[in-house]
Amino acid sequence: MPLNTSIARKLLMALAGLFLALFLPVHLGLNLLLLKGDGGESFTAAAEFMATNPFIRIAEPALFLGFLLHILYGFMVSGMNRAARPVGYERPNASQTSPLSKYMFQTGLVVLVFLAMHLADFWFLKVGILAPPEGIARHDFYHRALLLFSSPVSALFYVGCFLFLGFHLNHALQSAFQTIGLNHSRYTPAVKLLGSAYAVLMTAGFSLIPLRLAFFP
Repeated sequence: MPLNTSIARKLLMALAGLFLALFLPVHLGLNLLLLKGDGGESFTAAAEFMATNPFIRIAEPALFLGFLLHILYGFMVSGMNRAARPVGYERPNASQTSPLSKYMFQTGLVVLVFLAMHLADFWFLKVGILAPPEGIARHDFYHRALLLFSSPVSALFYVGCFLFLGFHLNHALQSAFQTIGLNHSRYTPAVKLLGSAYAVLMTAGFSLIPLRLAFFP
């Protein structure tokens, strides 16, 4: 299948998105250790394991590639969709798509900006692109997280971004499964329910962390 066709681009975007969806529960599980109340011992041990495990070190470049492919083909697919209907719909309700699907590109942009800021808050410090706050080591993500979320403004900003991520995930998973051919009247309702449940769990789980650290330290 040529990669310059609409179907191929949607398929690659969907596959990259599903790959990233597998990463989120792992990332959430690691970060929930911030709330364990053991002074960061469990979180630091898990973070060190992730940083030194050979499998994880191999998977990390694949993860970045997945992000790049999903973003690249997301822009391509959005551009092709806009070019196919340059004047939009004549009536607001003319489209048969769900309300969430109409804003996938916009929610994706918000998630992209949030990803860049999240990397600046943590990963850029680790690799030396940015200097860490005074008194915090480059690899000390535990105290960096405590400092960041000691500000209610930062905590609420993260929660707002997680809500956008949840909206994006809710439709994205349903659309991805449909793109790869899992679209049938018998199991499509279950796929939609699974996608919505996943989006709610990821949003609630990630939001719990800044809210707990900011308001119930």
